[in-house]
Amino acid sequence: MTARASRWITDWDPEDEDAWERGGRRIALRNLVLSVLCEHIGFSVWTMWSVLVLFMSPEIGFAFDPGEKFLLVVVPTLVGAALRLPYSYAVTRFGGRNWTVFSSAILLVPTLLTLYFVQRPGTPLWVFLLIGAVAGVGGGNFASSMTNIATFFPRRHQGWALGLNAGGGNLGVAVVQLIGLLVISTAGSAHPSYVAAVYLPLIVLASLLAAWKMDNVDAVRAEPGAQREAAACADTWWISLLYIGTFGSFIGYGFAFGLVLQTQFGATPLEAASHTFLGPLLGSLSRPLGGWLADRFGGARVTLWNFAGMGAGTLVLLVASDRDSLGLFVAGFTVLFVLSGLGNGSTYKMIPAVFARRAEDAVTSGGDAARAFADARRLSGAAIAIAGAVGALGGVAINLAFRAAYGGGSGSGEPAFITFLMYYAACALLIRTVYLRRERRPAAPSSSPSSSVRREATRA
Repeated sequence: MTARASRWITDWDPEDEDAWERGGRRIALRNLVLSVLCEHIGFSVWTMWSVLVLFMSPEIGFAFDPGEKFLLVVVPTLVGAALRLPYSYAVTRFGGRNWTVFSSAILLVPTLLTLYFVQRPGTPLWVFLLIGAVAGVGGGNFASSMTNIATFFPRRHQGWALGLNAGGGNLGVAVVQLIGLLVISTAGSAHPSYVAAVYLPLIVLASLLAAWKMDNVDAVRAEPGAQREAAACADTWWISLLYIGTFGSFIGYGFAFGLVLQTQFGATPLEAASHTFLGPLLGSLSRPLGGWLADRFGGARVTLWNFAGMGAGTLVLLVASDRDSLGLFVAGFTVLFVLSGLGNGSTYKMIPAVFARRAEDAVTSGGDAARAFADARRLSGAAIAIAGAVGALGGVAINLAFRAAYGGGSGSGEPAFITFLMYYAACALLIRTVYLRRERRPAAPSSSPSSSVRREATRA
């Protein structure tokens, strides 16, 4: 393992246990800590508009109706989802350190624009839509961060490292809402610029630390054609549909929850902000637990029960809406956040297991075991990137559904909740008919030369 002055590490092999113990672990952990910090701030900037819309009222010069406010949270969600694939590719082209520095520093642009324009009453909607679109760059940080960190850790530690990286990033949704609550409770609802101001020094600090302490790794270079091959595989798209239901729900509800409380229950900015942070916080913390449960009981089985729980949680929202019960409504949403976090972890864990099973089938048919499972690891990495991008589009769909439900002046989100319930039921049916049916197939004999390799790939 050698390094050049440009901060590129060559001959990186985390599977070499001697090199790992001699210094590889320290390098990987240092890059992981800084990756979590930068991704966390990216999530916060991406979801900042979920907080800012709570401030926007005629009293401070912004007379936007509920439909326009939901549009303000749709735009950054859409841009963030669209950027995930190119951000994942950018790491393989420019290097993890270099891209992390750039993707962190560019967050200054939407934050400075927000700071300036939210202090100018009467600013038209289209200006805020453009700023929200630029804020969407924070949503791409997840994909580049996950691609980068996967390279630093051996397969036996990747689940832990990626779970920590993803969970730490997701916490940015809860933290920006906590900051919004702090601003509203101390300075009042007339100072949305304070939320943006908090992040300016944090973005500068994270960018400087990434430039100073992170590394580029030659091993992150992607083999050509991996994403194209993964895109040709039906499993990539089936799992992407499941991830729409889990991560799409998490990020969609994270953007919309406070605005839903204001629109349906007439909550004040302080009341809305006091309820919005707990769900994303618990959902972020539950993501590693979903991965652990998937390791223990199987990703498809855990994800199936997870969607059943999300369906039950959605029924609670329908009952709460009918009874006009704010307490029951908040409780139902909190359950949905926790379950969406669990589902994020279990769905991601399905990907390497599914591709390992495909490799096992190829070996059973006479293929080369080493080649088959090497391809499985390569394609599962590409499938993770695709699923992450497609899944984020679920957040767009959720906010569009809320906009349609509330924009007509009905004051109720019941049409949206019924739509979500139907989607969760479809996801449960998909898992049961496609993936649990596969699990009931006889496994390859233990004497098969692929068995040990299959176990290794499944753990990846």
